[in-house]
Amino acid sequence: MTDRAPDHPSPDGPSVTAVRDAAEAILAELERAIVGKREPLKLLLAGMLADGHLLLEDNPGLAKTLAARSLATVCGLKFSRIQFTPDLLPSDVTGSAMLDRTTGQLRFQPGPLFAQVVLADEVNRTPPKTQAALLEAMQERQVTLDGISHPLGAPFIVIATQNPIEHEGTYPLPEAQLDRFMLRISLGYPNADDEWQVLARRLERQSENVALRPMLDADGLLVLRAAVEKVHVSEPVGRYVVDIVRATRKHPQVEVGASPRGALALMAVSRALAALDGRDFVRPDDVKQAARPTLGHRLVLRSEAWVRRVRGDDIVAAVLESVPAPVSVRE
Repeated sequence: MTDRAPDHPSPDGPSVTAVRDAAEAILAELERAIVGKREPLKLLLAGMLADGHLLLEDNPGLAKTLAARSLATVCGLKFSRIQFTPDLLPSDVTGSAMLDRTTGQLRFQPGPLFAQVVLADEVNRTPPKTQAALLEAMQERQVTLDGISHPLGAPFIVIATQNPIEHEGTYPLPEAQLDRFMLRISLGYPNADDEWQVLARRLERQSENVALRPMLDADGLLVLRAAVEKVHVSEPVGRYVVDIVRATRKHPQVEVGASPRGALALMAVSRALAALDGRDFVRPDDVKQAARPTLGHRLVLRSEAWVRRVRGDDIVAAVLESVPAPVSVRE
């Protein structure tokens, strides 16, 4: 058994080596602004290469907004920020029909959703009606107004943030919307040395902002995505993905397990992680690394699990312990 890609000529196009080299340059530039968070940043980049939307869930002050803005800047993408509030209307997000005084006709005026990277800041602070407007854009990559569909360009990535410790004045994201986020990522607190580096760099540059350089552009991102599509997944590794997802549905503390969309997301992120390491095939370790941020937020837990403060990530960790991984062999 092997997880190596089949020995046949590959079509012309970008290689996974190009993905690895570009990723190293992007991550090095991002680390000028965000210190000591290589693995979460790598997951963010993997989600972007897998053409997925990203949910940053963490306590206040841990650089969620900075990470989203910096990623857009370094990847050379058009960035838009929407501050989600209780009085935000769907038209404030998607755009609306405006009267063109020169023609006397209604003309669609695009909203802030028409960007390449959209930061939905504190997404759980807006009512369900406005969240639903975001849902269509995330799933269909379009906005519909008065029966007319307005397509969103490519790439189109929503990076949403939410604070897990505040519940007053918030509207929990419905399961259908959570399922549209490919990854849920937490940056976490820095260690003591990294936190001192944050302070030391701030003193050295004598400015709050870090001037980051674009290391890519929209066309370059699409080229890297094409390389990720060439990453091989052997049948044993693919069945390992299926076994993990099916095990979440059978876990006694889970009411609703991960769907086939979760399996597709797990495979996509695993392929992107392999490409970031310069490999054209997926290893079981790639699947393990991707499993918790890809599947944890998709699980609906039973009430007794909530009482015990069990999280979806804990269930996925238990599943990874119970599901045997295939032996990875390279010829």
